[in-house]
Amino acid sequence: MQQTAPITPHCNDRPPRKALVLMGGGARTAYQVGALQALAACLPATRKKPFPFDILVGTSAGALNATFLASQAEKGAEAFTQLAAFWMRLRSHQVYHLPHTPLSQWSRWATALGVTLSARKQGAALDNMPLVNTLHHAIDLPGIDRALAQGAIEALAVTASSYSSGVHWTFCQTAEESYCQPWNRPGRRADMQPVTIEHLMASSAIPFLFPATALWVDGNREYFGDGSMRQISPLSPAVDLGATHILAMGVGQPQRTGLVGSAQAAPSAHHRPPSLGGIAGHAMASVFHDTLQADVEQIERFNAHLQALPDNLRHELPFRTTHILTLQPSASLDALAQAHVHELPAALHRVLEGLGALSGGGAALSSYLLFEPGFVQALMQLGAADVMARRDEFLAFWNCDAA
Repeated sequence: MQQTAPITPHCNDRPPRKALVLMGGGARTAYQVGALQALAACLPATRKKPFPFDILVGTSAGALNATFLASQAEKGAEAFTQLAAFWMRLRSHQVYHLPHTPLSQWSRWATALGVTLSARKQGAALDNMPLVNTLHHAIDLPGIDRALAQGAIEALAVTASSYSSGVHWTFCQTAEESYCQPWNRPGRRADMQPVTIEHLMASSAIPFLFPATALWVDGNREYFGDGSMRQISPLSPAVDLGATHILAMGVGQPQRTGLVGSAQAAPSAHHRPPSLGGIAGHAMASVFHDTLQADVEQIERFNAHLQALPDNLRHELPFRTTHILTLQPSASLDALAQAHVHELPAALHRVLEGLGALSGGGAALSSYLLFEPGFVQALMQLGAADVMARRDEFLAFWNCDAA
């Protein structure tokens, strides 16, 4: 559904800008890749800019997608094809691995012991160092500078949450230092600095699963985790960077009870307490989804109040209208993950099986870790299908002018 929302312009007065906001969700964000590929194929080839977005904003794995696109933006729509190729080559062992113990390949208990020891040592169950190497090879950081200098994009923003201070930080890289002033609001701050692999590791450090990453802010060294945590207003960075049109893509779902009541679940599923994996999956869904929905609702309420004002008063206020379009999966990603859990690395499969995270409501947890081709391809196909089903709506959004 398309909404219009008023915003306060915090940056210099500039022409209309289109922003892409990509929410987090681990492996589930492959859905965004398929959706973006389909969208790029729908847009008219006669548009003025080869790359369709001016501002890219990402959180968690959505930050990885946004930064990859920024690094390839000078190639225009080819950037979306390159992003899809990256995801199709990706495997779980290129993102993380379980701690190794001598008997882990044979014993579930030895694997569990390794996870426990790792959690006590580094505050996380998994080691995500493989992702560092993967991102260094995949993302052309100098390409971001080229895209900004050539005007292919105007800004890139990546969000992360500080464990040290509790502040939700947005790190912005722009073509000009004067493009926008850093903001400082309760619980939310911004800093203008080039986006690095360290920023991406911090933004995508899923709580309990991946360890925190240290970053320097205000001259202090703070430890950061997944940007979806404490993200009370995920659309605000795009607003503050001057967006007049915002396309926001999430990978969460308002209702996640489909598996419990389906034929795939045991008849007694309604009467059993949730497994540890089920609870963890529910917690992950809360981290990665609820904030976008809440922000959209807040914007709609604010818009309603603004529209209720007399025209002459409304035109005098320092607000303007921004067009917002949101996209969420039309089918259960939990169910999709359950159909592909057999693709998980054997050691992780044993751990998740012990947690009850491979079936029923517990499958949600595995969906964040399934960086395997079968699941990735299914997600991309769903994303493409969802865009094509709303093709006319997307084209209308693209052609509309900000009020």
